[in-house]
Amino acid sequence: MAVERKFIAEGARRARVEKHLVKELKRAGYGGMDLQRTPLGTQVTIYAEKPGIVIGKGGKVVRQLTQDLATDFGVESPQIEVQQVANPSFNAQIMAERLANALERGWYFRKAGSSIIRRVMESGALGCEVIIAGKLTGSRARTQKFTQGYIKHSGEPVNTIVEKGYAVAVKKLGTIGVQVRIIPPDAKLPDHFEMIKPKVKPLPAPDIEVTDVGEDVDDQIIEEFAEETILEER
Repeated sequence: MAVERKFIAEGARRARVEKHLVKELKRAGYGGMDLQRTPLGTQVTIYAEKPGIVIGKGGKVVRQLTQDLATDFGVESPQIEVQQVANPSFNAQIMAERLANALERGWYFRKAGSSIIRRVMESGALGCEVIIAGKLTGSRARTQKFTQGYIKHSGEPVNTIVEKGYAVAVKKLGTIGVQVRIIPPDAKLPDHFEMIKPKVKPLPAPDIEVTDVGEDVDDQIIEEFAEETILEER
C-alpha cells in the first residue's frame, strides 16, 4: 500500500498547491501550473496572463511563493518558472476566473456565459462548454450549461485535449461554481480523418496503326448504306 499512498499524497499536495496559487495570483491572471520532479528538485511552472505581478518587485513575490511551497506544502527544493500565456482566450482557467468576476460584478449569468462562449469561439477554438451552478436567480440552486462547437466528455481525449478551468463567484445568495472546458484549435481529435485520393497511374495508350483504305472502299460503304435505307423505306 506504500505506492498507492504515495500517489494519493502527491495528488492531494498538488491540489493544495493549486488552490494556494489560485488565491495568491488571482490579480495576475493565473492560468495553471505544472509540477515536474527533477534530480535537482521540483520544477514548478506557473502560467499567467501578467507575469510581472507573479514575479513582483525585485522578485519578492516569487521568493515568497518558493518559501511557501517548501515550508507549508513540503515541496522539495522548488524552482519556480513563470511563463506568459500566449492567448488567454484558449486558457480555461483564465476564462473561468473572468466569468466568476463578471458574475460577482452583477452580470446576468446568461449574458456572462454567452459572452465567454462567443469570445472563445471567435478566437478559433474547436469547441467550448461553460457550466454555471448555484443560486443563479432564486433561493434554489440550479445548473445552466452553454455549449458551442465540439466537446469531448469521455475517454482519453478528456485528459489530453480538453483544457479545464474552475472558479468560484461569491455573491449575496451564495457561492456560484463555474466550469469552463475548451478544445484549442491545434488539438488533434482521435475521430478526425481525411479522405486521400489514391494515386492512379494512367494506362499506356494502345498502339493503333492507321492505314489508307483508299476512295473505292469508302464509295462501296456508301452504296451499301444507301441500298439498306431504300429497302427499309419500302
